[in-house]
Amino acid sequence: MSPELILTLFDRVGVFVFAISGGIVAVRKDMDLFGVIVLAFLPAIGGGTLRDLILDQPVFWLSDTPTLLLAIAGGLTAFVCHRWLENFRPLRWADAFGLSLFAVTGAAKAMSLEHGLAVVLIMGALTASAGGLMRDVVANEEPLLLKKDIYATAALLGAGVYFALATYGLPETTAFAGGLAAAFTLRALAIVFKLSLPKSPF
Repeated sequence: MSPELILTLFDRVGVFVFAISGGIVAVRKDMDLFGVIVLAFLPAIGGGTLRDLILDQPVFWLSDTPTLLLAIAGGLTAFVCHRWLENFRPLRWADAFGLSLFAVTGAAKAMSLEHGLAVVLIMGALTASAGGLMRDVVANEEPLLLKKDIYATAALLGAGVYFALATYGLPETTAFAGGLAAAFTLRALAIVFKLSLPKSPF
C-alpha cells in the first residue's frame, strides 16, 4: 500500500469521525435529521474549506465527492447510534487522531505553497479545529476549543514539527509522520492526564 493511499484512508477516517462529533452535538440539541447533517458537515469539512479559501486554493471537497458522502454517513451514524456512541471512548481517540491528521495536512498544504512558519502553523490549527468551533457556534454551545483541555495547541505542535522536519530536508512521509505523532502524543497526554493550559487567576 503506497503512502499516498494510506494518507487518503486516514483522511477519510478523520472526516467520518469529525462528522460524527458534529452529529452528536446536533442530537443533544434535539435537532432534526437535516440539522444533524448540517452540523456533521461543519467539523468534517469546515476547517479545510476555510483553509482553502484563505489560501486562495480550490476548495478540496468540490472535486472529492467521497468526502461529502462520508460526512453525510457520519451524521447519519450519529443520528441513529448517538446513545451508544456517546459512551464509546475509542471515538475520543479517533477524534484525537483526526485532529492530528488534519493539523499536518493543513500545514503541508500551506508549506507546499511556500508560506512561512506563521502561516503554516495557522493553517494547521485552522484545518484541525476551526470546523469544531463553527459547530459549537451554530449549535449555540460554549466553544470547547477556547476553554477545554489542550486541543488546538496539539494541532499547533503537529504543524510546527512538520514544518521543522520538512525544512531540514527530511522526506515528506517522515515529516508528516513526525508531525502527526507529535500532535497525537500531546492530545493523548491531555486526555489521559486531563491537562489544560493555565487560566488567569484574577
